[in-house]
Amino acid sequence: MPCAAATLWRAAGPGVALRLLGQAEVRPDFVSPAEEAALARELEPQLRRRHYQFDHWDGAIHGFRETEKSHWSAECQQILERVRAAALPPNIPHLGPVHVLDLDKNGYIKPHVDSVKFCGCTIAGLSLLSASVMRLVSEENPEDWLDMLLPPCSLYILRGPARYNFTHQILRDEDSFFNGQRVPRKRRISLICRSLPLPP
Repeated sequence: MPCAAATLWRAAGPGVALRLLGQAEVRPDFVSPAEEAALARELEPQLRRRHYQFDHWDGAIHGFRETEKSHWSAECQQILERVRAAALPPNIPHLGPVHVLDLDKNGYIKPHVDSVKFCGCTIAGLSLLSASVMRLVSEENPEDWLDMLLPPCSLYILRGPARYNFTHQILRDEDSFFNGQRVPRKRRISLICRSLPLPP
């Protein structure tokens, strides 16, 4: 599995790469394996009480469990503060609860743009347990795309055009390839932090 940040990002062409430079990024090894284990261990009792669902209120997710979590152990709270400090704009309020999304091995996220009613200019997600491929596709021109390889323990960040003008999705297991290489999907947990929309 490649680990250098430059190897985790592949665009349809130089124009797309230039447009999304600094707007879509992957930071590998953002947390250590021990920190990943601590987060997963803290989430497991809450997730275990839920069943995987195969429909979603807006049809965007298949094979998932989800929850929001506001209260964390001191160790995990410090990790999440690092995520917010690294990814979210300093002078814009952020959503307090962390969105926890648990994808089954056969689960996936369909192309979508997060609603501007609930999410502001930045989305940041910490990937746990399994590698996956996130694909961004321009709403204006579907031939403009960007694939990002998300290894376990990595942090992805979507800002500006990558957040507003491109759909994003997590590829299903049978479609999970990056740069021609198979990326087997297992169960994946993501912890998603978002900035809040600014008032009109």
